[in-house]
Amino acid sequence: MDFAQHVVLENRRVRLRPLEATDFEALKAVAFSPDIWQYTLTRADDAVSLAAYLAAALHERAAGRRYPFVIIDRETGRLAGSTSYYNVSEANQSLSIGYTWLGTDFQRTGLNRAAKHLLLCHAFGALACERVELETDSRNQQSQRAMRRMGATKEGVLRSHRVTQGGRRRDTVIFSILRPEWDELRRTTFAEYDARG
Repeated sequence: MDFAQHVVLENRRVRLRPLEATDFEALKAVAFSPDIWQYTLTRADDAVSLAAYLAAALHERAAGRRYPFVIIDRETGRLAGSTSYYNVSEANQSLSIGYTWLGTDFQRTGLNRAAKHLLLCHAFGALACERVELETDSRNQQSQRAMRRMGATKEGVLRSHRVTQGGRRRDTVIFSILRPEWDELRRTTFAEYDARG
């Protein structure tokens, strides 16, 4: 994956474009709800932590470790949150999708699923992946339900896997979608978004 490339992905419901430092003001409008950040590795629910979040995401992109996007709701034109590719391995034809968060107004609206459709299409298409991973905190039942609903397979739990807020070590639940599974999911689970446009 070329981390310098300006990747824009779009379907009828959502537009993804690279996160920029200038997105700070628009993201302030949706990020400052503590509930959003309950299970994330870091928080961004005030001006200082949001600025740090953006700086870290842009630094990770410059270092070739993470490609962060903003999620734009096409119905309103508003920035709704962010998501990223990371753990990109061309040798293994795999990557992870994560660092995903949405403002509370955009949760349970189909926006996350529409964004995942774009990311999966690009991963299995232009990036020629054979495997896409998704991970979440083992305590985050809402995220795990969402991953199951979109057809991802739970593979297991990595114990004491990541350091999270306050220095606590979390257990991480790993889900995945493989290329042959995506061909079927695209026709079924994601069919409403696959009409190109």
